[in-house]
Amino acid sequence: MAKKHRAQAARHAFQLLWAAATNSFFAGFATGKIYTGNLKSVCVPGLNCYSCPGARAACPIGALQAVIGDRKFQVSLYVFGFLTVVGGLLGRFVCGFLCPFGLVQDLLHKIPFPKKIRTFRLDRLLRYLKYGILALFVIILPMFAVNPIGMGMPWFCKWLCPAGTLEGGVPLVLMVDVIRAAVGWLYAWKMALLIVLIVLSVLIYRPFCKYLCPLGAIYALFNRVSLCRVKPTEACAECKMCARPNGPECIRCAGRPRLRSDFRARKTAAEGEPAAEDSPAQPAG
Repeated sequence: MAKKHRAQAARHAFQLLWAAATNSFFAGFATGKIYTGNLKSVCVPGLNCYSCPGARAACPIGALQAVIGDRKFQVSLYVFGFLTVVGGLLGRFVCGFLCPFGLVQDLLHKIPFPKKIRTFRLDRLLRYLKYGILALFVIILPMFAVNPIGMGMPWFCKWLCPAGTLEGGVPLVLMVDVIRAAVGWLYAWKMALLIVLIVLSVLIYRPFCKYLCPLGAIYALFNRVSLCRVKPTEACAECKMCARPNGPECIRCAGRPRLRSDFRARKTAAEGEPAAEDSPAQPAG
């Protein structure tokens, strides 16, 4: 148990350092001004709102919607290439270690509550919802629901993204008078959604990551083939997906990251031995 706590503490420390590094425009938190330097043309791997006053780089989901919704450019080799490279290298390791909103959910789930919800009847079915959100709100609506001049809007960012509300909406509303004066029902809707997810995060481990995150849906497609694999350890206990550590639903929030080539995995299987990363593990707890 002590080893599990040390492993999780080390992961949270890494998450915190990464979040601080990627949101290191500290002057923005004091002035309410968004960083607009050259780094903003670069994406970070996790869900990190472009409009966060401290954000040094762009969110890949926001960038993807912006390109798809543009009347001139509907395919971005950079964004697709970035997601392919990161997914191929890391898979959902990004979700477990490099996503600031994942850290927020991790810490919320540590709040004591008499009865945590480990699973429920619709759990597995709802995990497919994030793929629908990716298809509808990130791709289809920005591409086809356009205004008279042919421009689409970032539907996921505007209507659903809780990371944008927490990291960008709340600070800017508090600090910028003009934005605060323009607050209306859309902001109220986004705040209500954020509050619901905060409450659910106390009860359920990472509900947004499991059921709603389109970026997690993209990386899940690479989980089985990514270069970074996870070896289950006794620290794997939260989401119960560690029995299949390299299946699409494993957030890789624990375990021991390692690199292993497909050649070695196939060779092991050909010799009649199960590949280590595909062998079942008994979750602790």
